[in-house]
Amino acid sequence: MTVSATSSATTATTTSSTSSSSTLTSSDFLNLLVSELQNQDPLNATSTTDLVNQLTSYANFTSQQSINSSLTSLAGSFSSLVTLNSVNYIGHTVEAKTDTSTLSNGSATFGYSLSSAPSNVSISISDSSGNVVYTGTGTGNSGSNSFSWDGKDSSGNQLSDGGKYTISVTATDTAGNSVLNYTTVTGTVTGIDTSTSTPSLTVNGASVSAANILGVTS
Repeated sequence: MTVSATSSATTATTTSSTSSSSTLTSSDFLNLLVSELQNQDPLNATSTTDLVNQLTSYANFTSQQSINSSLTSLAGSFSSLVTLNSVNYIGHTVEAKTDTSTLSNGSATFGYSLSSAPSNVSISISDSSGNVVYTGTGTGNSGSNSFSWDGKDSSGNQLSDGGKYTISVTATDTAGNSVLNYTTVTGTVTGIDTSTSTPSLTVNGASVSAANILGVTS
Protein backbone atom coordinates (compact mmCIF):
# COMPACT_ATOMS: atom_id res chain seq x y z
CA MET A 1 0.00 0.00 0.00
CA THR A 2 1.23 3.54 -0.87
CA VAL A 3 0.30 6.71 1.00
CA SER A 4 0.98 10.05 -0.69
CA ALA A 5 3.21 12.71 0.86
CA THR A 6 0.22 15.06 1.09
CA SER A 7 -1.86 12.56 3.01
CA SER A 8 1.10 11.78 5.30
CA ALA A 9 1.47 15.48 6.10
CA THR A 10 -2.26 15.73 6.73
CA THR A 11 -2.11 12.71 9.02
CA ALA A 12 0.87 14.12 10.90
CA THR A 13 -0.96 17.43 11.36
CA THR A 14 -4.08 15.67 12.57
CA THR A 15 -2.09 13.56 14.99
CA SER A 16 -0.20 16.59 16.27
CA SER A 17 -3.38 18.57 16.86
CA THR A 18 -5.03 15.62 18.55
CA SER A 19 -2.42 15.46 21.29
CA SER A 20 0.52 17.69 22.17
CA SER A 21 2.22 14.86 24.01
CA SER A 22 4.28 12.03 22.56
CA THR A 23 1.81 9.43 23.85
CA LEU A 24 -0.24 7.64 21.19
CA THR A 25 -3.89 7.51 22.25
CA SER A 26 -6.57 5.18 20.97
CA SER A 27 -8.09 8.10 19.05
CA ASP A 28 -4.73 8.75 17.34
CA PHE A 29 -4.45 5.08 16.46
CA LEU A 30 -7.94 5.02 14.93
CA ASN A 31 -7.31 8.25 12.98
CA LEU A 32 -4.16 6.75 11.48
CA LEU A 33 -6.06 3.62 10.46
CA VAL A 34 -8.90 5.63 8.83
CA SER A 35 -6.40 7.88 7.03
CA GLU A 36 -4.64 4.82 5.70
CA LEU A 37 -7.89 3.43 4.29
CA GLN A 38 -8.85 6.80 2.77
CA ASN A 39 -5.50 7.39 1.09
CA GLN A 40 -4.56 3.91 -0.06
CA ASP A 41 -3.53 3.35 -3.65
CA PRO A 42 -6.50 1.86 -5.57
CA LEU A 43 -4.02 -0.16 -7.63
CA ASN A 44 -2.37 -1.52 -4.49
CA ALA A 45 -5.17 -1.68 -1.91
CA THR A 46 -4.67 -3.01 1.56
CA SER A 47 -5.20 -6.75 1.62
CA THR A 48 -7.88 -8.27 3.83
CA THR A 49 -5.19 -10.00 5.87
CA ASP A 50 -3.32 -6.75 6.50
CA LEU A 51 -6.55 -4.97 7.47
CA VAL A 52 -7.49 -7.71 9.92
CA ASN A 53 -4.00 -7.60 11.42
CA GLN A 54 -4.24 -3.83 11.88
CA LEU A 55 -7.69 -4.07 13.42
CA THR A 56 -6.36 -6.74 15.77
CA SER A 57 -3.45 -4.46 16.68
CA TYR A 58 -5.95 -1.70 17.43
CA ALA A 59 -7.99 -4.01 19.65
CA ASN A 60 -4.86 -5.14 21.47
CA PHE A 61 -3.71 -1.53 21.85
CA THR A 62 -7.04 -0.52 23.39
CA SER A 63 -7.03 -3.53 25.71
CA GLN A 64 -3.47 -2.77 26.81
CA GLN A 65 -4.43 0.80 27.64
CA SER A 66 -7.33 -0.48 29.71
CA ILE A 67 -5.07 -2.96 31.52
CA ASN A 68 -2.48 -0.25 32.22
CA SER A 69 -5.17 2.02 33.63
CA SER A 70 -6.46 -0.78 35.84
CA LEU A 71 -2.97 -1.64 37.06
CA THR A 72 -2.29 2.01 37.92
CA SER A 73 -5.52 2.16 39.88
CA LEU A 74 -4.72 -1.13 41.60
CA ALA A 75 -1.22 0.08 42.52
CA GLY A 76 -2.69 3.22 44.07
CA SER A 77 -5.20 1.19 46.07
CA PHE A 78 -2.49 -1.21 47.22
CA SER A 79 -0.27 1.68 48.32
CA SER A 80 -3.17 3.14 50.33
CA LEU A 81 -3.80 -0.26 51.92
CA VAL A 82 -0.13 -0.64 52.87
CA THR A 83 -0.18 2.85 54.41
CA LEU A 84 -3.33 2.05 56.37
CA ASN A 85 -1.87 -1.20 57.67
CA SER A 86 1.41 0.53 58.56
CA VAL A 87 -0.45 2.92 60.87
CA ASN A 88 -1.16 -0.05 63.14
CA TYR A 89 2.58 -0.35 63.88
CA ILE A 90 2.87 3.11 65.44
CA GLY A 91 3.67 2.88 69.14
CA HIS A 92 4.65 -0.78 68.95
CA THR A 93 8.12 -2.27 69.32
CA VAL A 94 9.17 -4.19 66.24
CA GLU A 95 12.12 -6.16 64.94
CA ALA A 96 13.06 -5.30 61.37
CA LYS A 97 15.64 -6.21 58.77
CA THR A 98 17.88 -3.16 58.53
CA ASP A 99 21.37 -2.08 59.53
CA THR A 100 20.86 1.51 60.71
CA SER A 101 19.79 2.87 64.09
CA THR A 102 19.93 6.16 65.98
CA LEU A 103 22.13 6.50 69.07
CA SER A 104 19.78 7.12 71.99
CA ASN A 105 20.62 7.45 75.70
CA GLY A 106 24.22 6.62 74.86
CA SER A 107 23.57 3.24 73.27
CA ALA A 108 22.19 1.37 70.27
CA THR A 109 21.22 -2.28 69.98
CA PHE A 110 21.53 -4.30 66.79
CA GLY A 111 20.88 -7.91 65.89
CA TYR A 112 22.07 -10.35 63.26
CA SER A 113 21.06 -13.80 62.08
CA LEU A 114 23.55 -16.56 61.24
CA SER A 115 22.82 -19.66 59.22
CA SER A 116 25.30 -21.69 61.27
CA ALA A 117 27.84 -21.27 64.05
CA PRO A 118 30.79 -19.22 62.71
CA SER A 119 34.45 -19.44 63.55
CA ASN A 120 34.78 -15.66 63.53
CA VAL A 121 32.44 -12.66 63.89
CA SER A 122 33.72 -9.13 63.41
CA ILE A 123 31.61 -6.00 63.80
CA SER A 124 32.15 -2.46 62.63
CA ILE A 125 29.94 0.59 63.10
CA SER A 126 30.00 3.62 60.83
CA ASP A 127 28.51 7.08 61.19
CA SER A 128 26.21 8.75 58.65
CA SER A 129 29.25 9.92 56.65
CA GLY A 130 30.58 6.38 56.28
CA ASN A 131 33.42 6.82 58.77
CA VAL A 132 34.11 3.72 60.89
CA VAL A 133 33.84 4.74 64.55
CA TYR A 134 33.96 1.33 66.19
CA THR A 135 35.31 -2.16 65.50
CA GLY A 136 34.98 -5.24 67.65
CA THR A 137 33.80 -8.85 67.80
CA GLY A 138 30.41 -10.42 68.35
CA THR A 139 28.86 -13.66 69.55
CA GLY A 140 28.85 -16.63 67.21
CA ASN A 141 25.68 -18.61 67.75
CA SER A 142 23.66 -20.18 64.98
CA GLY A 143 20.39 -18.25 64.63
CA SER A 144 19.68 -14.89 66.24
CA ASN A 145 22.40 -12.85 67.94
CA SER A 146 22.38 -9.38 69.46
CA PHE A 147 24.99 -6.66 69.87
CA SER A 148 24.61 -3.73 72.23
CA TRP A 149 26.88 -0.80 71.46
CA ASP A 150 27.65 1.66 74.27
CA GLY A 151 27.96 4.59 71.89
CA LYS A 152 31.73 4.94 72.37
CA ASP A 153 34.21 5.05 69.52
CA SER A 154 37.34 2.92 69.35
CA SER A 155 39.20 5.54 71.42
CA GLY A 156 36.64 5.40 74.22
CA ASN A 157 34.99 8.74 73.45
CA GLN A 158 31.26 8.91 74.06
CA LEU A 159 29.43 9.96 70.91
CA SER A 160 26.44 12.29 71.00
CA ASP A 161 22.88 11.05 70.93
CA GLY A 162 20.85 11.57 67.78
CA GLY A 163 23.39 10.38 65.24
CA LYS A 164 22.54 7.58 62.84
CA TYR A 165 24.92 4.64 62.84
CA THR A 166 25.16 1.60 60.58
CA ILE A 167 26.40 -1.82 61.62
CA SER A 168 28.39 -4.14 59.38
CA VAL A 169 28.78 -7.78 60.40
CA THR A 170 31.27 -10.22 58.91
CA ALA A 171 30.71 -13.82 59.99
CA THR A 172 32.53 -16.74 58.37
CA ASP A 173 32.88 -20.46 58.94
CA THR A 174 36.12 -22.43 59.11
CA ALA A 175 36.29 -22.50 55.29
CA GLY A 176 35.96 -18.72 55.06
CA ASN A 177 32.38 -18.80 53.76
CA SER A 178 29.92 -16.18 54.96
CA VAL A 179 27.18 -17.45 57.29
CA LEU A 180 25.46 -14.08 57.75
CA ASN A 181 21.77 -14.00 56.83
CA TYR A 182 20.84 -10.40 57.69
CA THR A 183 21.12 -7.68 60.33
CA THR A 184 18.26 -6.27 62.38
CA VAL A 185 17.27 -3.51 64.76
CA THR A 186 14.59 -3.52 67.43
CA GLY A 187 12.79 -0.33 68.33
CA THR A 188 9.53 1.56 68.63
CA VAL A 189 7.74 2.72 65.51
CA THR A 190 7.27 6.48 65.85
CA GLY A 191 5.98 7.44 62.42
CA ILE A 192 5.30 6.62 58.77
CA ASP A 193 6.94 8.13 55.70
CA THR A 194 4.64 8.14 52.64
CA SER A 195 6.80 10.36 50.42
CA THR A 196 7.75 7.37 48.24
CA SER A 197 5.67 4.78 46.40
CA THR A 198 6.38 2.27 49.17
CA PRO A 199 5.54 3.60 52.67
CA SER A 200 8.27 3.16 55.26
CA LEU A 201 8.22 3.10 59.06
CA THR A 202 10.41 5.19 61.32
CA VAL A 203 12.16 2.85 63.75
CA ASN A 204 14.82 4.26 66.07
CA GLY A 205 14.93 7.34 63.87
CA ALA A 206 15.69 5.37 60.70
CA SER A 207 13.40 4.51 57.78
CA VAL A 208 12.45 0.84 57.45
CA SER A 209 10.28 -0.71 54.75
CA ALA A 210 7.11 -2.27 56.11
CA ALA A 211 8.02 -5.40 54.14
CA ASN A 212 11.15 -5.81 56.31
CA ILE A 213 9.26 -6.06 59.60
CA LEU A 214 10.03 -9.49 61.09
CA GLY A 215 7.74 -9.26 64.08
CA VAL A 216 6.08 -7.15 66.76
CA THR A 217 7.41 -7.69 70.25
CA SER A 218 5.05 -5.40 72.18
